[in-house]
Amino acid sequence: MHPQVSLARCSAQVVIDSRCGIFCLRDRNMGYHSLTPFGRTERTVRTALENHRPRAQTPGTQAPCPIDKWQILRDLTAGRTRFGLSDRDITVLQALLSCHPDTRLDASAPLIVHPSNETICARANGMACSTMRRHLAKLVAEGFLLRRDSPNGKRYARRIAGAKIAFGFDLSPLLHRAAEIAEAAESCRVEAAELASRRQTVSLLRRDLSALVELAGLEGIDAPALPRLSDLSQAVAAQLRRKLNLETLAAIELSLRDAIRETARLLDLSSTISSNTDARNEQHQQKTNKDLIDLEPAQTSERIETPPPAREAANLAPDAKKTSPSLPPLRLVLRACTEVGVYAPDPIADWHGFMRAADKIRPMTGISPAVWDEAKGILGKEQAATVLGAMLQRFSAIRNPGGYLRSLVTKARGGAFSPMRMIMALLPDPV
Repeated sequence: MHPQVSLARCSAQVVIDSRCGIFCLRDRNMGYHSLTPFGRTERTVRTALENHRPRAQTPGTQAPCPIDKWQILRDLTAGRTRFGLSDRDITVLQALLSCHPDTRLDASAPLIVHPSNETICARANGMACSTMRRHLAKLVAEGFLLRRDSPNGKRYARRIAGAKIAFGFDLSPLLHRAAEIAEAAESCRVEAAELASRRQTVSLLRRDLSALVELAGLEGIDAPALPRLSDLSQAVAAQLRRKLNLETLAAIELSLRDAIRETARLLDLSSTISSNTDARNEQHQQKTNKDLIDLEPAQTSERIETPPPAREAANLAPDAKKTSPSLPPLRLVLRACTEVGVYAPDPIADWHGFMRAADKIRPMTGISPAVWDEAKGILGKEQAATVLGAMLQRFSAIRNPGGYLRSLVTKARGGAFSPMRMIMALLPDPV
């Protein structure tokens, strides 16, 4: 006589054959639930027998507690790749769960649903019947459903002596595997978050590499490595159009970091790239004595406030043209000087809009019109607006904006000042 184990409050007994380790349900009202599906091939019979094997349980374990069926479905949707399921498989399972009258799956209640193929297809958003049957077979093969076939293979329900007897699909495997499904879902969510974070990092690194390579070209740097670095940026942009796994993204990230360091060395921006803290401390005061920030009008009035004679200005003009530094790309300037946009009535789209915003900001900073006109005459209108935008980013650290701007103009006359370095120091650290 074979051992028998009863589930509490169930209308069926679980009969376990100790010789083969297979269980079947024996309903108290109708007598027997078959192990094998109706009219199936050898493969489906073997699958059914495998799905009927009892899972390892601790002695004395009670039936699973009731669980929200939609929570199980959400977890299975998140972790479907762990079980080899597709979104269409989940759609069919959702249609079957909608046929279960209760919100929760309870082991003490009937868990067999018996919708027709037409009903399943309608609830699966009009899926073709042949497609629906293929996905049903997939769910059965993966052990998320059990077929409870009637003698003639039809799905139906009837009452015998007041008890409902149903033939169709048994949802109990979902209840018994709820913990496994939840664990897989959590693992997939963590992996998806890590993948999104790594992909975002790669995208930002690629953008910075492209900007630095473009900047090197504008600075007139002729290095054999620049074409290779530019090709790397374009290749990564093409790769990001596809789905990439963590290993591939990690390899791309490593190559981009190396490329950015190499480009930074070409631009002599190693300190800016290697240390965000140092870059923020240096700001736009690189190679500038701290006293330049503390300049008082009395210290510079005799040297700068007095306009130079016309003849001297004429002699300075050619030098200013010769030493005028290259113009930074507007997109780099807007990325570094975000405060300027606050004072612009409309989004800044070109240099004219940026210069109009700078002219509006200048009186608020306390810079005199004479100093501002001198800066525009020596640096150029775009360069002067760029310098003012960079000063605005760190305005709280500058004691005398007019004196500081005059000192920069003086250095620009001798070709010892470049607004490009101010902008690069203000950019966020890419590594």
